[in-house]
Amino acid sequence: MAAVQQLSAAYPLGSRIDDAGVLEVGGCNALELAREFGTPCYVVAEDDLRARARAFVSAFKARTDDFDVLFATKAFPCTAVMRVLQQEGLGCDVASGGELHLALRAGFDPARIVLHGNAKSEAELRAAVDAGIGHVVVDNLDEVDRLDRLTDSQRVMLRVTPGVRGRTHDFISTGQADSKFGFSIADARIAIGRLGDRVAGIHMHIGSQLLELAPFRAAVEAIAGLGDFEAYNLGGGLGVRYTTEEPPSLEEYAAAKVDAVRDVFGPGRRVLDEPGRALTANSTVTLYSVESIKHNVRTWVAVDGGMSDNLRPMLYGARYEAQVVDRIGGTTPCCLAGKHCESSDVLIDEVALDEPRVGDVIVTPATGAYGYAMANNYNGVPRPPVVFAAGGDARLVVRRETVEDLVARDV
Repeated sequence: MAAVQQLSAAYPLGSRIDDAGVLEVGGCNALELAREFGTPCYVVAEDDLRARARAFVSAFKARTDDFDVLFATKAFPCTAVMRVLQQEGLGCDVASGGELHLALRAGFDPARIVLHGNAKSEAELRAAVDAGIGHVVVDNLDEVDRLDRLTDSQRVMLRVTPGVRGRTHDFISTGQADSKFGFSIADARIAIGRLGDRVAGIHMHIGSQLLELAPFRAAVEAIAGLGDFEAYNLGGGLGVRYTTEEPPSLEEYAAAKVDAVRDVFGPGRRVLDEPGRALTANSTVTLYSVESIKHNVRTWVAVDGGMSDNLRPMLYGARYEAQVVDRIGGTTPCCLAGKHCESSDVLIDEVALDEPRVGDVIVTPATGAYGYAMANNYNGVPRPPVVFAAGGDARLVVRRETVEDLVARDV
């Protein structure tokens, strides 16, 4: 039997173990959620999502009056999630025409939408210009040519790679000189000369899941020679708690960015931030059902999802924790595997569960960033639903795919 446990900080705010020993998220019993909506299932604690949005705004407001917080849509491009963040006063950044469509549908003010991308098509640029978005973040000289054919009035920012990288996985590091993203310092000067007063400012993003703040100042200092602009967009990057990580506080993060811009460029500069993971990751858990257990060299616990609903462990070795929802804790060493026909389809290669058995419901917390976004139909598996939980009530915001959806685009 599992000893009495406390939930880690990876779970949504307000999550708890009820008197019967069952996990509650958003006031909803996890076993009942699994019965009602099936598994796998993404469960979003709506109050957590709103609280994190408010906390971001408050942290920046405490340091400056001239700022904007823009949700990095790619983290959780779900209309219902985006609508909540819009209601809480955030703008957003998008990285494609599809994400632009989602942002407009969710109700974001076009003037507070920023378009990113290292390979924007002319159609995507045209859609952004026609929508009246606030900034196009220009990534390369080819894009300058493309934009010039469309308009001479669109305000832009230049994405620059400052030659600074934070300590994170290579696949989510973007600030180093050898990157697919952004202008080199030398090419940025050329683009500034061509675009003239259309350039509202400089954008940079040095990477994701950063647990140290010093690289942000180093990156700001690296772009100081490009000139003096009205706005500086420092991307996102704040790390979150997946297992034992200890990220900086939101207040420390906001202070590091705002103070770096003020100290390097002087007062009166607008600071933009683009959190994604830090807004949504810990708002969400994924529920699975155990389908089989086998014992060979290890104990393999296979669930009804895997790389089709959370590709991050297979893509770049992301680590998670897991629990049996009605027996939190446990000491049985297990390998939590997915159902897909790939040996790499392992959610957690080593996790302690409480004597797992077929039919158990398993929870993995901190799945609100890039799980839904990267979900796929490998092996013909329909993608999971998204459920909002708040105040003990749960509602479906994205239905589960069906096998008929798998052939809906056939012609």
